[in-house]
Amino acid sequence: MMYEPREDTQLLGKYVKKFARDKVLEIGCGSGALMKIALDNTSRVEGVDIDREAVDFCREQKLDVKRGDLFNDIFRKFDIIIFNPPYLPQDPKLSFEDNRDLFGGKKGWETIERFFSEVNCFLEEKGSILLLFSSLTDKKKVDSIIKKNKFNFEELEAQKISSKETLYVYRCYR
Repeated sequence: MMYEPREDTQLLGKYVKKFARDKVLEIGCGSGALMKIALDNTSRVEGVDIDREAVDFCREQKLDVKRGDLFNDIFRKFDIIIFNPPYLPQDPKLSFEDNRDLFGGKKGWETIERFFSEVNCFLEEKGSILLLFSSLTDKKKVDSIIKKNKFNFEELEAQKISSKETLYVYRCYR
């Protein structure tokens, strides 16, 4: 199921517009909305998505997208890596497979943890990561995952979208 742009895409898009430069990779590109924003600053934008529908849609839009799970089939380094992962804790009443564009694992942060355990090999020395996640994911846990993988981070923005949820945009770097 392809992830359609929502308020999280708009929020992260503001920082993609500001920071995208040189070689850009979007992991979990969905509809390709953030890739299109990055293309305003550079012509070297690639994307990856696990969902066949998303990959086909992006290719129809003439975007350079591969089908894959995080970094499999990626063989070079990038200056900016954009990641708006599935970040919600899994709802046991719903199928994970049918909602993998929403659920980041049992607790919500497992996909982010996997990303940070792999990203080092694909980020240029002075490169950075633009990451978006939700307060429903457990901000303290995400912060500890980033630090455990030897990254620094700055919170670029926190946007309250409901009485129960805040979205965070981080820029992570070595």
